[in-house]
Amino acid sequence: MGFLIVLLVLILAVIAAGVRIVPQGSAYVVERLGRYHTTWSAGLRLMIPFVDRVARRVLLKERVADFPPQPVITKDNVTMQIDSVVYYMVVDPRLYSYGVENPILAMENLTATTLRNIIGDMTLDETLTSREVINSQMLRTIDLATDPWGIKVTRVELKNIMPPAAIQEAMEKQMKAEREKRAQILASEGHKQSMILEAEGEKESAVLQAEAKKQATILAAEAQKEKEIREAEGKAEAILKVQQATADGLKMIKEAGADEAVIRLKSLEAFEKAADGQATKIIIPSEIQSFAGLASGVKEVLK
Repeated sequence: MGFLIVLLVLILAVIAAGVRIVPQGSAYVVERLGRYHTTWSAGLRLMIPFVDRVARRVLLKERVADFPPQPVITKDNVTMQIDSVVYYMVVDPRLYSYGVENPILAMENLTATTLRNIIGDMTLDETLTSREVINSQMLRTIDLATDPWGIKVTRVELKNIMPPAAIQEAMEKQMKAEREKRAQILASEGHKQSMILEAEGEKESAVLQAEAKKQATILAAEAQKEKEIREAEGKAEAILKVQQATADGLKMIKEAGADEAVIRLKSLEAFEKAADGQATKIIIPSEIQSFAGLASGVKEVLK
């Protein structure tokens, strides 16, 4: 009876030793008698004690491999340090376990050699400005090379590019010169724009002044014209009134029945008034002169 109990306990212990729980995101590579047997995914698994064994526990999540800086030489013989970051995940635990001795170390060396090959065909300036191109080329090369290892490379990034100190100093001086050049160009553009605006303002001011002067000239001319028109109208009206008065006087003389002698006396009176002015010489028609002599003779007889 005691032997059966011991045997039962031993059997339960052996069964318990063969129970495995595979966590989510992991896979177990199982060997039987030293040879690959199967790959366990997540869940409760049983194996034969002393026959089966878990050869490798593989993490299936995406992981990051941050490799130290690698010395590389550019096409124009500039040595620099570049460190890269590789994002990868295991897609085949069996190949990952048996494809290469140390997958991470192999991937690091592959990344370093690939980086040297790519940078060796580029100049320093191309290297500094072509990160995306370098990343794409490295991703294609490394992903293709790691397929036999059961590894899927999802992304490759250049973490840092470190040129020599002398190159960095020269680059800083160049950047400073470029910034100063851009500042001078902006200042010149600003001065040019200011001069253009000032010239446009002066032009508009001159145009406005010319328009104002033109308008003032037009108004002055119109005022002078109006003045001359009014003066001409006044003179015409005065002449018209004088003519009307003369016509009225002649009409009254005619209506009074005045003869030719009276008319000539009126003419003499008109010349007498003319003589009262500043004229130094007056020409009297001969008819009026004879009539004046006759009038003087009549005046002597009457005396």
